[in-house]
Amino acid sequence: MGSDLPEKGLVLLSSWPSMFGIRGVIALEEKGLEYEYREEDLGNKKGPVLVHDGRPICESLIILQYIDETWPGADGAPCFLPADPFARSQARFWADFIDKKITDAGANLWMTKGEAQAEAKKEFMESLKLLEGELGEKPYFGGETFGFVDIALVCFASWFHTYDVSGSLNMEAELPKLMAWVKRCQERESVSKALPDPLKVYDFMLILKKRYGIE
Repeated sequence: MGSDLPEKGLVLLSSWPSMFGIRGVIALEEKGLEYEYREEDLGNKKGPVLVHDGRPICESLIILQYIDETWPGADGAPCFLPADPFARSQARFWADFIDKKITDAGANLWMTKGEAQAEAKKEFMESLKLLEGELGEKPYFGGETFGFVDIALVCFASWFHTYDVSGSLNMEAELPKLMAWVKRCQERESVSKALPDPLKVYDFMLILKKRYGIE
């Protein structure tokens, strides 16, 4: 990290296509916090890094929890994690599920072909259908309140077009409740501000394929 980082305040270091960095932007916007965003070449690192008063916090889900605990209900802003310990444990479970299942399977939809891609497609869709089942008829994963699991998953929305095209999917048809949830989330200013254009993400994916020699 650069030595020009301020000793006071919030700075988010990320890269615009990073779904993990998008989580940080949404969280900071939801809390109504003043922060500086700095575009960084994160290389192969997942990122992002939140620097608070000169101290770095790494890993996106840890950053979400840090923001939530440091500014609980700041100026009427919502808490991301529920107060009930069991509900809190379930939110953490599903966020962890997203990182373990959606991240790699989604990447493998455009990074692989043949049998490996078919396996990624199967895992990706099965995982999203489980999440759609968990969502059920609720507006958000936490019920009436946009929260931890919503932030953890909606950051992938800008990549859904890339996954659709790369894996010959039709998420709109196969996951109607989940796609309706995406649209609901995008009505929030924090989400619409944070999510990049899906076509820009797709072009970025093509650049990555060329860079890494993926045919």
